[in-house]
Amino acid sequence: MLQIRAITPGKRPGWRPVVHALAALAAAVLILAPPAAAYAAPSDAVFLAANSLPRVIENIRSQIMFLLFGIATLFLVIAGVYWTTAGGDPGQVDKAKGALRNAMIGYGLAVLAPILMTIVRNIVGQ
Repeated sequence: MLQIRAITPGKRPGWRPVVHALAALAAAVLILAPPAAAYAAPSDAVFLAANSLPRVIENIRSQIMFLLFGIATLFLVIAGVYWTTAGGDPGQVDKAKGALRNAMIGYGLAVLAPILMTIVRNIVGQ
């Protein structure tokens, strides 16, 4: 006996496995395809340009100073917000004082960073 099924709009029976197979084939081709750069002939020798040790120490010092000044400024702003919104609450004022203390420690470390890096430079002999 012959059965007739109605195909609802938007559904095509039998296409899903074909789409999955094509997607798997495309993924396999992309994964297994050799990159074009692997066959490129180098025109000149490439040398990595590394900085000297004093320059590296100077870069580290400047990055540490930048980071410490940024964090200290953040704590200073947080302290100001806590103090402004305290409204006489002693707990909130203590949080503001703690944030202000952390900001001052951060600024102090940022100011001392060149001295600390000079000590490191003297230790490593540069």
